[in-house]
This record gives sequence, C-alpha cells and structure tokens, in this order.
Amino acid sequence: MFSRLRSDIQCILDRDPAARTAWEVLTCYPGLHAVVLHRCAHWCWTHGLKWPGRFISHITRFLTGIEIHPGATIGERVFFDHAMGVVVGETAEIGDGCTIYQGVTLGGTSLYKGVKRHPTLGKDVVVGAGAQVLGGFTVGDGAKVGSNAVVTKPVPAGATAVGNPARIIQAELDVKREEVASKMGFSAYGVTQNDDPLSQAMRGLIDNAAAQEHQIALLWQTIDKLTQQRHESDCVPGDAARCEHFEAEKLNQLVGK
Repeated sequence: MFSRLRSDIQCILDRDPAARTAWEVLTCYPGLHAVVLHRCAHWCWTHGLKWPGRFISHITRFLTGIEIHPGATIGERVFFDHAMGVVVGETAEIGDGCTIYQGVTLGGTSLYKGVKRHPTLGKDVVVGAGAQVLGGFTVGDGAKVGSNAVVTKPVPAGATAVGNPARIIQAELDVKREEVASKMGFSAYGVTQNDDPLSQAMRGLIDNAAAQEHQIALLWQTIDKLTQQRHESDCVPGDAARCEHFEAEKLNQLVGK
C-alpha cells in the first residue's frame, strides 16, 4: 500500500512543476486524496459492501470536489490535476499514467444496467479541462483529448480529439501540414487547430498549396527535360521558386492576423 502511495506522489512531482515536496503533495493535493479514498471505496464495492462504498465516494466528493463512482477502475500513477468538478462513472476504466484535468466527465449514454456505459482510457491518456468523454468506447494509449472536447466515439492510440463534436487529428497529417505552413511564415498549430470556419479554410489553403507546389515541381522537371536553352526572361525553369513566392503576410492581413 505504501509503495503504491509513494508511486502516486512521485507521479505528481514528475508532472506538476508547482509541486515542491512529497509532504506538500500528500497534504495539499485533492487529486491524490480522491485516488486514495477511491481505492477504499472500490474495495468495499467489489467485496459486496455497496452502501459503504457509495458513502466513502460521497464523502470524497464533499472533501475534494471529485466524484468517482466506487465501481470505476483506476490504474497506477493516475493524476487528477486540480480536478474540481471531475465526474467518473460506474463502468469507467482509467489506465496507468493518465492525467485528467478539472471539469472532466467520463460519462455514459445508456440507461441500461449491467452494460458497459462509460469510457475506457488506455495508458498515458491526457484529458483536458472541461472535456466530456461519453459512452462505452476506448480511448487508445497515449491519446489526448483537448479542452472542452465532446468525445462520443473511439479515439485511436496516439491521436488527438478536439472540438464539439470531437474530430480526430492524425499526428502524421499534422506534421506534414506544419512543415508546409512553416515555409509560408506561420505556424499551423497556432492558427489552424480551432474548429471555426476560418481555421478550416486555412487548413484547406495549406493542403492545397502543398499539392500545387508538388505539381508545379513535376511540371518544371518535365520542361527541363524538353528544353536546354535559357528563355529571354530573367526566370528559368529551375529558378521559378525565386521569382514567385507565397504572400503569407498578405494572407495574414486578410484573416486579421
């Protein structure tokens, strides 16, 4: 028991730069108190002591502001950071190393008893403040749920879910988009991660510009093979990129940046 408590304290010291000492974590972190008390409530629940389990859960909610049903399963090194207003349902499962911020709900969408109604979080999942994860599906290992996202479908391992309703962001696509956006003079992560129409339009522009750049490069390669002489103009096929450039500054002004 004490080794598990030490592990819980150490995970908070590792993830929260505001945590200074183990004693401070032990005495002043409601997320730790909620996890420790939940283990007592869960033991009662799984050993047929339903009312004591619910009563401990109720007292925990009063003391910490974190409501965890005694039937929920919580793994090792789970960190409820701040966590005021967190609600974890009866059939929810939280994997090892997860981090959950304030205002999160791991809730259910079914009214039938005896079925899996609440989500399962894999290992090392991060759920941002105010996010709502609703339903009996799985959020894969290492996935991230953005703040205020409303997730109602499975999230693949390593992916990010953002928005309402949540959409899944694939990491590889974002890396390619960021590389193209960097050439234009602005960051895709800083401009295009929101779900408003302007952000969607900017993402479309970046993807379209990348496709056109590739097509133009292929065209110039073909022209270079067909002709070996220099044109009368200052520009030559191989130097096209020096004569034309994407006016990122003008685009930023158009969108109010």
